[in-house]
Amino acid sequence: MLVLVAIHVLAAVIAPALTRIWGRRALYLVALAPAATSVWALTRTGVVRSGEPVVETITWIPQLGLEFALRMGTLAWLMVLLVGGVGALVLAYSARYFRSDDPGLGRFAAVFVAFAGAMLGLVVSDDLLLLYVFWELTSVFSYLLIGTDPTRRASRQAAMQALLVTTLGGLAMLAGFIMLGQHAGTYRWSEIATDLPGGGYLAVALVLILLGALSKSAIFPFSFWLPGAMAAPTPVSAYLHAAAMVKAGVFLVALLGPAVAGAAPWRPVLLIGGLVTMFLGGWAALRQFDLKLLLAYGTVSQLGLLMVLLGAGTRDTALAGVVMLLAHALFKSTLFLVVGIVDHVSGTRDLRELSGLGRRAPALAVVAGLAAASMAGLPPVAGFVAKEAAVEAFLRGDTVDRVVLAGVLLGSVLTVAYTLRFVWGAFAAKPGVPATAARAPHRAFLAPAMVLAAAGLAVGAFAPAVDRVLAPYADLYGGGDAGYHLAVWHGFTPALGLSALAVAAGTGLFWLLHHGRLRPVRLPFDGAAVYNRLIGATDRLAVELTGATQRGSLPFYLGVILVMLVVLPGGALLAGMPWPQRYTLWESPLEAVVAAAVVVSALAAARAQRRLTAMILVGVTGYGTALLFVLHGAPDLALTQFLVETVTIVMFVLVLRRLPARFSERPIRVSRLVRVSIGVAVGVVTAAMAYVAAGARLATPISDGFPSEAVSYGGGRNVVNVTLVDIRAWDTMGEIAVLVVAATGVASLIFRRSRALGLRSGIPGVGRSDTVWPRWLTTGATSRRQSVILQVVTRLLFHAIVLFSIYLLFSGHNAPGGGFSAGLVAGLALAVRYLAGGRTELNGAAPVDAGAVLGAGLFVAVGTGVAAMLLGGEFLQSALLDVHVPVLGHVHFVTSVFFDVGVYLIVVGLVLEILRSLGAEMDRQQETDRDETDQPENDRHETGHAETRTKELV
Repeated sequence: MLVLVAIHVLAAVIAPALTRIWGRRALYLVALAPAATSVWALTRTGVVRSGEPVVETITWIPQLGLEFALRMGTLAWLMVLLVGGVGALVLAYSARYFRSDDPGLGRFAAVFVAFAGAMLGLVVSDDLLLLYVFWELTSVFSYLLIGTDPTRRASRQAAMQALLVTTLGGLAMLAGFIMLGQHAGTYRWSEIATDLPGGGYLAVALVLILLGALSKSAIFPFSFWLPGAMAAPTPVSAYLHAAAMVKAGVFLVALLGPAVAGAAPWRPVLLIGGLVTMFLGGWAALRQFDLKLLLAYGTVSQLGLLMVLLGAGTRDTALAGVVMLLAHALFKSTLFLVVGIVDHVSGTRDLRELSGLGRRAPALAVVAGLAAASMAGLPPVAGFVAKEAAVEAFLRGDTVDRVVLAGVLLGSVLTVAYTLRFVWGAFAAKPGVPATAARAPHRAFLAPAMVLAAAGLAVGAFAPAVDRVLAPYADLYGGGDAGYHLAVWHGFTPALGLSALAVAAGTGLFWLLHHGRLRPVRLPFDGAAVYNRLIGATDRLAVELTGATQRGSLPFYLGVILVMLVVLPGGALLAGMPWPQRYTLWESPLEAVVAAAVVVSALAAARAQRRLTAMILVGVTGYGTALLFVLHGAPDLALTQFLVETVTIVMFVLVLRRLPARFSERPIRVSRLVRVSIGVAVGVVTAAMAYVAAGARLATPISDGFPSEAVSYGGGRNVVNVTLVDIRAWDTMGEIAVLVVAATGVASLIFRRSRALGLRSGIPGVGRSDTVWPRWLTTGATSRRQSVILQVVTRLLFHAIVLFSIYLLFSGHNAPGGGFSAGLVAGLALAVRYLAGGRTELNGAAPVDAGAVLGAGLFVAVGTGVAAMLLGGEFLQSALLDVHVPVLGHVHFVTSVFFDVGVYLIVVGLVLEILRSLGAEMDRQQETDRDETDQPENDRHETGHAETRTKELV
């Protein structure tokens, strides 16, 4: 079964190329995918008839317990046969419906066969989560098919309407699936059905699931989306809205019915919803003049009938339901194809403009007549057999069943009436209407509809054989051989009399409507209008809410987020009170002193008026946090925190140079107090969440095994660094990729220009200085504001700092350090050079392009992982090397050091990129602005000298 789904995927992928090569004839080749599905289903008829399901299970995501659990019983077999057979015939029909030069032909073929594959996966899924995946895929593909012509507004609106309604229902259904799966401990329906919960839990789950089923099958109050979907091409309507998509909800009800039919909400929801839908759809069909819309409303009505039959919860109604499911797919897809042919040969679908088409296209009229007879329930076709079974089933029931029978008969009366309206409107000669000028349809164009109509006749003629195949599904409700059995003739029975009465009443209703004795009044409510009002109100609410909240104020946005953090998690903490029984505020009094300093610094930063003061106070909080790491015996974390805080302060200084020294007068005092209060509340809630989370831990932390693994697996005693470059190297790989992206983003935000760094050192991308390399102690001062002494001292210390960073890099496996810390140290060395001498000093210290350093680091890091794979290991797997080297002696080397080197280069490149973007480039811009400001003054001086010189000459 999974292979069949894969074949559909392959067909969808190659369909556009095939249509470009062969035009519309390629659709015949694409049709082989669903045709193969139907042939495969036919070969499994014997197995299905025995009542044994065809089962197939393939592991999907073992870590999550997900698998492709496929199961084909009697019901699924029937749906597979319809999905494949009708799909193949509709694709063959489409080869004549569309033109070869239609620009959307390839897209249509690909999406159509992909939809068929998704529908196939849906009906054979035993896992409810897998079923939901295919369910949503059918919604997406139907959206694309309904909106085949995106240039038409009606197509776009209809596609969006169908997608919204079915997707929202699908989300509710998913919640119901999760409730059932969590209770049973599995998502396989074949296992859940034997271990259902009880009481209100099951009732809520079933209501949620029914929301998905009813919305998918256009049952009241979701009926409005199906007629709107008639904006799709007729082949789409013949398949999605007759045999496939709208049957998904019916299929789900039929699948769950044998296990949950006795649950409280099941029968009332389906019986009431189905009967209301039958009446509303049938009555609306009598008011339509477009043949396609008439069939659409008729489809809505008969989907209601299917829900009634499959929701009644008895063996006989279930048998009638699956036969009606088969009959409806055959006659309704036939009629939609007939409408497409009528439209092609006559140029219209308006029954008021059609006249005498039956005489000009008699074969088409015969095909339509067979399908219409089945829809109206006339013998000996499939629709008659199904209706007889339904009437008989309700006649045998209780009082409620008799009431339902009355509703079903009323719906049958409407069905007969709109069936006659369809046949008369499409093919009859109408007085006063000019005869329709039409050409006879091509035999290949008519053949698919003819095959479907003949299949409907064959189902009726061989009803006992159909009964033997479909009975195993009905027997799931109990009853067995004692129940009703299908036949085209049971003699003169009450069911036959009621059927004849319904046909007579429907004929009389059509006669009254046709002769103007009765007018089908418009119903006082319209689902489409309600939907449009809801969408309009939602759009308006979105506009108002956006205008009120999206005000362009970053403090406002941040305040809303933080207030929600305080209200929701904070409220949950207060309500649940999941507090540990023992409290340890500190292990050493020094921790309390440092924490108090951090708190005071944070409060002072919030009240600071000067930007630099606020930045320094924020830095104090960071350094205080690093001291807490020291006190808790975490030197690696403390070192990293110290370095990050220092680098951050340097970056702040670079930005603050171009900002006013003081904050603006706003916010006013009250607003500032509000902000401080929010900050304090957030801090308290966050601390409480961390405390509760740490105290509520039940499982053994995975990190407990890291110390031993760091030595045996990573070859180092520094657990933190070995974790970063070995045990969880994939996480580090993702983090360094983010650093590269961040560096690129910083550069792009500052609008860097090529060769704009001021030095011309001859290195590509950097420029060239007055001398190729700065001499050892010569100054690079370019301004009187730069200190020569500071530059000399910086140059004396620079190389020692770089050597220290290299020491941290290679010692990090067994002592505090590592690539990240070492890169930060080297970056600080570059920052000091820049602060001492500006961009001249910076480019003298690092005469390379920052992008090249970043790329080299990423290349080394990724290359380390690839090299491990080439040597037979896993990606990023380390190797331990213990060798004896002359002079040096015993050397213990771990290959993950190369990964650390890549991290080192990326951090250095990031700092260098930021220094050149926020520092050197901003310096250049400032100098350019100053030069432009000074230029007019120089021009005035030159003009004055020229005037004086002129006067002297005179």
